[in-house]
Amino acid sequence: MKTTDKEIRSHCAVNYGVEIFGDRWSLLIIRDIVFAGKKTYGEFLKSEEGIATNVLASRLAFLEAQGILSRAPSPNDGRKDFYTLTEKGLDLIPIMLSIVLWSAQHDAKSYVRGQKEFIARISQHPVQVSEEVKAQVRNGGCIFPDGNG
Repeated sequence: MKTTDKEIRSHCAVNYGVEIFGDRWSLLIIRDIVFAGKKTYGEFLKSEEGIATNVLASRLAFLEAQGILSRAPSPNDGRKDFYTLTEKGLDLIPIMLSIVLWSAQHDAKSYVRGQKEFIARISQHPVQVSEEVKAQVRNGGCIFPDGNG
């Protein structure tokens, strides 16, 4: 399932990014980890966008094969796997924050519009906020642990 150089259409920087992490479901899985702290297949399945079980399984496997996610057994329940972002995955956080800013500006109904302080911080200090969020997620946290994002 891992994408190889032969499977990449071109090595244009935009194309490479789109092929590795740019599909809708992959970005939403990454979003769920970063913003909501989701870690398990069941938690991802409950997202409001309604991902199909086969698509979720495929995307999780693909992101793991690409080195974006790592999977490990849950310490509390060996029947469940925990998915976390690798360092390569954590490097996507600035991109996710840029998408948030863009959406807040262009989507009048964006949930994040209610987070004015957060949006202001990202706008004013993008590198600092990205590093803070990376550290938070690296340590098992997320941006909106109460789900109000």
